[in-house]
Amino acid sequence: MANFFKPTKKTSTSNKHFAVDIERYDYQGAGIGFNNKKLVFVEGALVGEKVLVQPTETKSKFIRAKLIKVQQKSDARREPFCPHFDKCGGCSLQHMPYQTQLEVKQQAFKKLMSKLAPSVELSSIIQGDERGYRRRSRISLRWNPKSQQLEFGFRQGKSNQIVSIDQCPVMSPNLQGLLAPARATLSSLSQPRNLGHLELVDADNTQVVLLRTTEELKVADKEAMLEFAKAHQVSLYLHQGKTEPEIVHGDAPVCSETGSELSFLPTDFIQVNRSVNQQMVSEAISWLDVQASERVLDLFSGIGNFTFPIGKLSSKVIGIEGVQEMVDRASHNATKLGVENAEFYQANLADLNGNEEWSKQGFDKILLDPARAGAQGIVEQLGQFNASKIVYVSCNPSTLARDSESLLEQGYKISKMRVLDMFPQTGHLESMVLFEK
Repeated sequence: MANFFKPTKKTSTSNKHFAVDIERYDYQGAGIGFNNKKLVFVEGALVGEKVLVQPTETKSKFIRAKLIKVQQKSDARREPFCPHFDKCGGCSLQHMPYQTQLEVKQQAFKKLMSKLAPSVELSSIIQGDERGYRRRSRISLRWNPKSQQLEFGFRQGKSNQIVSIDQCPVMSPNLQGLLAPARATLSSLSQPRNLGHLELVDADNTQVVLLRTTEELKVADKEAMLEFAKAHQVSLYLHQGKTEPEIVHGDAPVCSETGSELSFLPTDFIQVNRSVNQQMVSEAISWLDVQASERVLDLFSGIGNFTFPIGKLSSKVIGIEGVQEMVDRASHNATKLGVENAEFYQANLADLNGNEEWSKQGFDKILLDPARAGAQGIVEQLGQFNASKIVYVSCNPSTLARDSESLLEQGYKISKMRVLDMFPQTGHLESMVLFEK
């Protein structure tokens, strides 16, 4: 019998408003309620509230909905301290008391890891200031031909639209003070259509402004940026077209919260939250319990955030990083600091063949701090090094859980866990876990 094609009937998503009672939170702090036994996720809603919502996505088992109105308000609800909160996509939890934010993250992580480490107590959360903590930020720039104005700000939540800002209370005060003058200077340039974005970094020795443009700036525009840099005593980098970033004024930035003065470029990765980073590195090294005779492997090592503090305690530390420029920077830092027991190598940690020079050496302890994609690939090979302890620092709980299963299968057990509030006012959940043989 012939089979004939039958087009799938399209299902329409109703956008009709409905009320929902919020009963709990998801791991990113969104409120959860039920509608006809189907989960409803609502950003901006608090437990105990009745809210009017509009569906934005409907699936077989859940609905994502936009908060339209709070019909019954929780006594815990607070007024967001940023005037751009309703539109900006940067912070999503300012309506929630900070202590509640911490509790939500603790409970979410504990639930996620409960099957992997049911008897392990979760340590108290590592935290810093809930405002003014960001020491780096990227400002989106776009010339609006209709309004004939420069859009200067952050991306709107779930959109490519730019929300123009005049302040950002989670940025460091030093960086906040640069927003208005930077905007005024950029708006005065002769070719605003060529502006890409602005990187702001609050280093230990200077504030850095990096301007990314699609083409080389005209001489007059370069002079305008230079005058801005001199007037506000900042280090200025220009990243024009396909050229490399070039420093045109001021000193190269450094960070030193982990005990060594590390040089970096504004395009390099450094942790956004200085205070939490300092506590995190200290705790990780304490968990590893590095001895003077031991060799340590630092995976996804960057410019040496963990490597150099580990090097002060160990016989040898090897840092492995996927980006060659970061390896070069770390090696430069080692030379500058006179550190002789730290070596750095470039490698694709998702695809190793086992013939790498560094991988043939034994290691007593291992630390890894991967990006959101996790450490799939290398994590499956960690058992071969026979390290007694492994500390995994994670910025994505889902990939951490996946990689933890691999380590458990390789003969390790989880002995300690801790949440890091690296990004207050947001749903980002960072953590660290100690595995022991």
